[in-house]
Amino acid sequence: MKSKSLTVPKEMQDKYNEITEIIRGFCKENLNEEYQLLGFQLCAALCRKRPSPIVKGKANVWACGIVHAIGTVNFLFDPAQSPTMKVNELYSKFGVSGSTGSAKSKLIRDMMKIGIFDPTWTLLSKMENNEMVWMITVNGFIIDARNAPREIQEEAYRKGLIPYIS
Repeated sequence: MKSKSLTVPKEMQDKYNEITEIIRGFCKENLNEEYQLLGFQLCAALCRKRPSPIVKGKANVWACGIVHAIGTVNFLFDPAQSPTMKVNELYSKFGVSGSTGSAKSKLIRDMMKIGIFDPTWTLLSKMENNEMVWMITVNGFIIDARNAPREIQEEAYRKGLIPYIS
């Protein structure tokens, strides 16, 4: 798995702090620390982009887009999941319109190449249930690493292909 850093360029630190404070408050009130950490990591990744897209625009809109993007990967809007919330409630709590929040999330997901089941942006608590996290190629065949012999799991973990040894 790719490691995600919280480091940002010096010139982006103020914008990063502004956005992450909004994410922190939202996650503390509505979600959890896992969402908060992934939100911070995604914000940092956006700050490191050249040129960084978050230079322009309102902090609450970027915070909304970041949380929405993470929420999309982790099925936040599915009532069968926990935590869960309605997408319009998310927009409302950030003070943005649905079209603005949705567009910013789409921009972020496209720019960062974030897709459904994306292992990089899956909550740690949902890793076990994300089939994409565990798929590896061995001798040209795609297999579920959880069913592989221990030595293959260890090698996959060492190479950063799986988050932990099952």
